Amino acid sequence: MSKKEEYEQKAEQLLLPIIEAHGFELVDVEYVKEAGNWYLRSYIDKPGGITVDDCEIVSRAFSDKLDEEDFIEDSYIMEVSSPGLGRPLKKEKDYARSMGKLLEIRTYRPINKEKEFYGILTAYDSNSVTIEDENQNPHTFDKKEIALIRLAIEF
Repeated sequence: MSKKEEYEQKAEQLLLPIIEAHGFELVDVEYVKEAGNWYLRSYIDKPGGITVDDCEIVSRAFSDKLDEEDFIEDSYIMEVSSPGLGRPLKKEKDYARSMGKLLEIRTYRPINKEKEFYGILTAYDSNSVTIEDENQNPHTFDKKEIALIRLAIEF
């Protein structure tokens, strides 16, 4: 297990009791380096959406836990936020929640000269995702071909 994966896993273990105590959902935890700084980011959600006050409550409690445990060697910036409207689908529960909804899929390589696809999620498993386009044609993608998959934002 990499240091990144270890930090994300430990952070998730510390966060879950805090999140659950407030009736929130932990969407994702990531430990990433951007522009020379390390970030420990946590994305939380709840029905109706997360507020700034919700993020502050979790952030304060999580910060205290991180100070107690002190398991991250590097200096880092800790953030707690909403996953946003265009959040990527990562976990099984994300796919289950998105069944029947419009998705945007971007592939690493062109498929029939296209790299961007939109359609209604009709099926998924551990290896593939199937969407139905506006003409009701099914398109199945191997997950390893997908660079990005998220709910499509309709205007």
